[in-house]
Amino acid sequence: MLKKILIGLAVLALILFVAFQVLKSKTKSSSPEVKQTYSVGASKIDLFYCSPSKKGREIFGGIIKYGEVWRTGANEPTTFETDKNLMIDGKKLPAGKYSLWTIPQKDSWTVILNSEIPFWGDNTDGKAARNDKTDVLQVVVPIEKLTTSQEKLSIDAQNNALNIIWDTTKVSVPIVVE
Repeated sequence: MLKKILIGLAVLALILFVAFQVLKSKTKSSSPEVKQTYSVGASKIDLFYCSPSKKGREIFGGIIKYGEVWRTGANEPTTFETDKNLMIDGKKLPAGKYSLWTIPQKDSWTVILNSEIPFWGDNTDGKAARNDKTDVLQVVVPIEKLTTSQEKLSIDAQNNALNIIWDTTKVSVPIVVE
């Protein structure tokens, strides 16, 4: 009897694992994962995010509400990892791995690095899963309006800046190795 129960539990676990992988792949097909490593001075910066597409939608002020915390990507939170201490727009960021969050406004964004990396980017109520008590760094930077629209969200660490580009909006946060 115990053998049948254990076999049943193993089959159930296998079914749940396969179902989770199928669900994950379907979710990621619309917003594929992007993993990149960049060099900024002597620092290595690893970025991971899921890149949604515009698909004719109004992005900022539309599906991404002004004044609300955004997980800055799709699916799980974007992560930013550095192997060296950095100065981010003049504020110290210790080496480590962080989740990246933003609060878009019409003319500026608040860019937030947080020490917690939740499993998923949103709570069940659709709000960002960020715990503001574990914010390590917040900076406010102006936006740059682009003349052409970019279909897919792009995040990089190039030209001594963390750059977030989507639709006709670009945000650049200065990065210097400490």
